[in-house]
Amino acid sequence: MSVNPHRGEVAVVLDGRRHAARLTLGALASLEAALGAGSLVEVIERFEAGRFSSRDVMAVLVAGLRGGGWQGADPDLLTAEIEGGPVAAARAAAELIARAFRLPE
Repeated sequence: MSVNPHRGEVAVVLDGRRHAARLTLGALASLEAALGAGSLVEVIERFEAGRFSSRDVMAVLVAGLRGGGWQGADPDLLTAEIEGGPVAAARAAAELIARAFRLPE
């Protein structure tokens, strides 16, 4: 599966299968709720300041994967093998947030 960065997509490989993740408006709304954030700005600030937790990374990945059409849920991601491990997961989460708010060039 190919990803389109101009659509805000990021590749995430779960259990050897490549998925296109992206933060749609609905995915962002579910992300705010999952993180108990008062606003999207609060979520962005956590990542920009490097004050994000593993729970934050998981929430961003679930929201992004769901926004990309993945049919899984939180428990599915808890048991999945993410290619590249925790570092790759954190990078993918940060890239999802950055791409969701990047202005077109």
